[in-house]
Amino acid sequence: MVSLASKAVRVGLLGLLAGLLLATMLATQALAGDKDKIVDGDESHVAIKGYDTIAYFTEQRAVKGKEEFEFSWEGVRWLFSSAADRDLFAADPERFSPQYGGHCALGMAAGKVGPINPELWKIVDGKLYFASSKAASDRFAANEAEIIKKANQQWQSARGQN
Repeated sequence: MVSLASKAVRVGLLGLLAGLLLATMLATQALAGDKDKIVDGDESHVAIKGYDTIAYFTEQRAVKGKEEFEFSWEGVRWLFSSAADRDLFAADPERFSPQYGGHCALGMAAGKVGPINPELWKIVDGKLYFASSKAASDRFAANEAEIIKKANQQWQSARGQN
């Protein structure tokens, strides 16, 4: 015969396990929902390691942004080198944000995400792409069209848009 206390302990344990399972499921869904956001930020949720995304387009170089010219978009902080750059981004963030959530284009083509080097970048057909290393940058430059095609497919698949 099972005592009432023993039943209470079992019910409590089942409740605890159910709660842990639910928490795990919710955390997994939250991560899945962030796949299309800029996730290559640092611990402070700063995109592109603090570089000014507009400068890649207007100055054709990597320029560090300043906290005084910050704009929040897609759950991350974007830093700019000037108020003009910040305002240009704020008017059309989709146009100026990097491809693949700010991840390496070559890595994305292989279905992987990881950090980038903001000094290794390229604009192709008006879109900003990053690389994680000099080797990745060289491989991207050697076969841009094919890598972009594969990376686009992987990005869409990761976001559940197949």
